[in-house]
Amino acid sequence: MPKNLVIVESPAKAKTIEGYLGKDFKVASSYGHVRDLPKGDKAIDIKNKFKPTYEVTPDKKDVIKQLKNLVKDSDTIYLASDDDREGEAISWHLKEVLKLSDDKTKRIVFREITKNAILKALENPRAIDIDLVNAQQARRILDRLVGFELSPVLWKKVKAGLSAGRVQSVAVRFIVEREREIEKFQSKSSYKVTALFDVKGKTLHAELPKKFETQEEAEAFLKDCLEADFSIGKLEKKPAKKTPAAPFTTSTLQQEASRKLSFSVSQTMTIAQKLYEAGKITYMRTDSVNLSEEAMESAKKQILSAFGPDYHKARKYTSKSEGAQEAHEAIRPTNFSNQEAGSDRNEQRLYELIWKRSIASQMADAQLEKTHVSIDISNSDHHLSATGEVIKFEGFLKVYLESTDEEDEEEENGNKGLLPPLTIGQVLDLIEMKSRQTFTRPPARYTEASLVKKLEEMGIGRPSTYAPTISTIQKRNYVIKESREGKPRQYTEMVIKDGKFEKAEKTEYAGSDKNKLFPTNIAMVVNDFLVEHFPNIIDYKFTAKVEKEFDDIAHGGQQWDQMIDNFYGKFHSTVENTANVERANVSSSRELGKDPKTGKPIIARLGKFGPLVQIGDQDDEDKQFASLKKGQFIESITLEEALELFKLPRDVGTFEDKKIVAAIGRFGPYVRHDGKFVSLGKEYDPLSINEAEAIELIKAKREADAKKHIKSFDENPDIQILNGRWGPYIKFGKKNYKIPKDKVAEDLTYAETMELIENQPDKKRGKTTRKKKS
Repeated sequence: MPKNLVIVESPAKAKTIEGYLGKDFKVASSYGHVRDLPKGDKAIDIKNKFKPTYEVTPDKKDVIKQLKNLVKDSDTIYLASDDDREGEAISWHLKEVLKLSDDKTKRIVFREITKNAILKALENPRAIDIDLVNAQQARRILDRLVGFELSPVLWKKVKAGLSAGRVQSVAVRFIVEREREIEKFQSKSSYKVTALFDVKGKTLHAELPKKFETQEEAEAFLKDCLEADFSIGKLEKKPAKKTPAAPFTTSTLQQEASRKLSFSVSQTMTIAQKLYEAGKITYMRTDSVNLSEEAMESAKKQILSAFGPDYHKARKYTSKSEGAQEAHEAIRPTNFSNQEAGSDRNEQRLYELIWKRSIASQMADAQLEKTHVSIDISNSDHHLSATGEVIKFEGFLKVYLESTDEEDEEEENGNKGLLPPLTIGQVLDLIEMKSRQTFTRPPARYTEASLVKKLEEMGIGRPSTYAPTISTIQKRNYVIKESREGKPRQYTEMVIKDGKFEKAEKTEYAGSDKNKLFPTNIAMVVNDFLVEHFPNIIDYKFTAKVEKEFDDIAHGGQQWDQMIDNFYGKFHSTVENTANVERANVSSSRELGKDPKTGKPIIARLGKFGPLVQIGDQDDEDKQFASLKKGQFIESITLEEALELFKLPRDVGTFEDKKIVAAIGRFGPYVRHDGKFVSLGKEYDPLSINEAEAIELIKAKREADAKKHIKSFDENPDIQILNGRWGPYIKFGKKNYKIPKDKVAEDLTYAETMELIENQPDKKRGKTTRKKKS
């Protein structure tokens, strides 16, 4: 038997590490956390300095049993969980549960899974860092206390089944406040002037640096230009340079993977974890931009061999964020000579992004030449301008350029490319000049990545908490991530061309959003309740201060129980005070006005299944209800919009002598025909869909259902064989049953189908990696 036992968090990591160690080592996995606070009020002894009681989670009992057997036969146990607070806590819990003695237990840490790093870690073991453990415990206990005491308050005062979290509630507040900024935003219009000139067969793009505030001013300027001559007034060339971005931290990787690869924050972390466990990249939870000397040397070697000495420039980066662990490293490849890695396309794409960013950070600046041209207008004091940019030396741009969140605007303003050859005084031929009405934009809604950026800027959360926070607020239905189409908007466009002036009214679609975070009505109500009654919990500065206190505990500067005591006293008394808050005073409903037909009040409020409007007050026995449409909020819906909703359900027409009815249900708008429901999706509005469109949808649904249905049996119509996402399966009542690969679904008899149902093996409860708690 091997004399040494190494315990890591995941089986994938165990497999990679076992390949680097000899026959004297056995590597086993704890599958993440093994103990946690049990549910209920017995988990934390508040009166006894917040002493926690931990229990082995049910899914880890077998794991612990196996680990205990391995411990018996080992001389030395190496606890090798991740090199952060969460990992330190896992090692401590393992030591406690497995009853490991100090003399045979060693803690080892590494930030990359390479042979060199593992052997180095084994040569430099240490004891468990109890300060790091306490920082993790403090976060876990504090978050449990907040959730445990705050959630019941929300049940009583707002709506049953709600939950609140310390960091999650602050993240929701950002999204709610942004939505309200957008709602209040008053767009202003102005007129932008652009021009195209012919320069010896090549086109020169120019624009007027100022915008006109009125249509009259823009029109007058264009009409004057019909009579004008244009020439080059000034020509300035200036050298410029671009510098590469720092290597990735958790936050910047999440942002860039979102922009360049369209990955969600949690998807990025899942893929990065796989690359880390396979030994391809360094640890993916970090707020450091530092690279080790060895990494810099390895990058240099790769740059020199691929591009030559002119392209290399050694750079040391330091983190701007407070509390960043500079001893840790940025996310980088473990071996720069591997330009490709990963077992599937997404892993390969993320690895390529990490490789390029890391390599670029050690490369020379890009050298540019910027040209600014001022164009004189013979009968005006205004000047048009054109800019161009020439890359004289690519430097790091040969490999990588960072994306931004404002790229749409940059594209709109035109790309700064190569200008045609120009000289001062040169006369220009106008092809056309255009003045287009433009509108100021409201602040942009958050994407997952821009929300992470905001949380990081405000000092809220840490690398390990961003992804779980963003997943949680979506799971709890406080936030929806989706794309929404814009609304039609009229604008004016004026053009002069071939000596003529033309003016036209055109339509554009404004305000479309792709994969943005929208608050739900429940988010609005809960946020307002927390802001009013628990200002500290949802205060940005206070939440960032708590985060710094966790850092302080991790550095041994503060007692964890004292820190919680300071927080809990005020918090608990606030919880007790909310007992006096009347549920009716919680702003989850508002009266919009009177129904013109009945004179009864029309009220917008939260219902059991979501936001609704009702005609009649709570005591009225003949109340009428209508669900709000997507994007409508209780706080801003108007009486006119509410009255429109009461036109639903509406008769759309008939098909096959049966009525078609349009309505909004719990899962969104639909049409109902012959007892069957067809979703309208984003394309159709239940208030305006016509008979022909509805019939088209009904036929399409039937066709899809027919393809799904393989066969059913006269002996029992409840049993069907259907086509699913993963292939054919048997559906019996509400349960689904697998069809073995050696059976052809179409050929199954009733008897064979019943046999498959009766002999279906019980689902195995596999070992699952418990997600790290934030």
